[in-house]
Amino acid sequence: MRAVRIHEHGGLEVLRLEDLPDPEPGPGEVRLRVAWAALNHLDIWVRRGVEGHRFPLPITPGCDFSGVVDRVGPGASEAWLGRRVAVAPGFSCGQCLPCASGRQNLCRKYGIYGETCDGGNADYAVVRVENLLELPDGFPLDRAAAFPLTYLTAWHMLVDRCEVRPGEKVLIHAAGSGVSVAATQIARLWGCEVMVTAGTPEKVQKGLENGAHHGVDYRREDWVQAVKDWAGKGGVDVIVDHVGADTLPQGIWLLARGGRLVTCGVTSGPLMEVHFAPVFFKSLSILGSTMGGLGEQHEVARHVFAGRLKPVVDSRFSLEEVAEAHRRLGERAVFGKVLLQVDPGLA
Repeated sequence: MRAVRIHEHGGLEVLRLEDLPDPEPGPGEVRLRVAWAALNHLDIWVRRGVEGHRFPLPITPGCDFSGVVDRVGPGASEAWLGRRVAVAPGFSCGQCLPCASGRQNLCRKYGIYGETCDGGNADYAVVRVENLLELPDGFPLDRAAAFPLTYLTAWHMLVDRCEVRPGEKVLIHAAGSGVSVAATQIARLWGCEVMVTAGTPEKVQKGLENGAHHGVDYRREDWVQAVKDWAGKGGVDVIVDHVGADTLPQGIWLLARGGRLVTCGVTSGPLMEVHFAPVFFKSLSILGSTMGGLGEQHEVARHVFAGRLKPVVDSRFSLEEVAEAHRRLGERAVFGKVLLQVDPGLA
C-alpha cells in the first residue's frame, strides 16, 4: 500500500510517500480501506516535532480519516465488513477509572492515531472496533473525515469544561481554524451569542456565515475594544482560546464575573504574563482541555449526522499532494478543513 511516512522531524521535505506491506488487524481491530483523511495542526506538530515530546518515528500521520471496513481481526464481528465509517481518533486502555467513567482522554495511556501510532494517511489503516463511527446511508465520506477531532475538542471545551448555557456571550478566537469553526457551531447550537476574531475581512465574513453573530478583524481593528463594545459592562461569559500569548492575557480582563476561559493550544506561544487579580476578584476559571471522551465523540457524531453541525471543507488534495496540503494548512490561510483524497474509487 501507499503510505505517507515521517522518518525525521522537519519541513515539508520529510513527508515521504512510500510503499509498505498492507497491515493486518489484530484482536479487536479492523482494517479500513481509507477514502479521505483530514489534516489538523496535530499533523504539523508530528511533522515538525515538539520540544520535550518524543513521537514514535517512523510514523504514518493522520488522526482524522474515513473509509470502508475491508477486514476484521480476531474477536471483531464480521458484521462490520463493508460498512462505511469514520474513526474516533483517540484511544485508551479501557480499564482504568477515567476510562470506566467515560473520560478516556484522562487515561494515562491515552493515544491518538497518527500521533501515538500509525494513522490514516495511507491506503489502509488498522483501528480498534470501539473507535468506529458508522455512517448513515448517504452521508458523504469526505465530510465524515472532517469532523471527529476538531468537533470533539470544541464540544469538550464548551459543553464539558465550560458548561455553556443558553444566552451566554461566547468569544471564539481564530474563526477559520478547525476547532473554532466547530466551536462557533456548537455555541450556536446551545443558544449562545457568539463573536469571533479573525485576521482578514474574508475570514470574518466566513465566520459570520458559519453562525457567529459578530466578528472583528484583529489586524485592522482593536479587537479588545470591539469585544468590550459588544459585550457591554457585563463582560464575556466564555472565551475559547487556542492562540495563547497573543490573546489570552487580554482575555482575562474581558471576562464577566464567573466567566470561563478555556484553552486547547497556544499557537502564538506558551509563555505569557497573566494578571491574576481579576481571576480571584471575579471568580474566574482558566480551564485546560484536550480531546474528550468516547461518549462525547458519539454525541457529536449524532449532531453531525443529523445536520445540526456541519463540517466546513476548505480545500482538497490527493495523497500525492500531501506536502502542498501541509503547506496550505501551515500558511494559516484556511477556513475549515484541508482534506486528502486517498481512494477516489470510494464514494
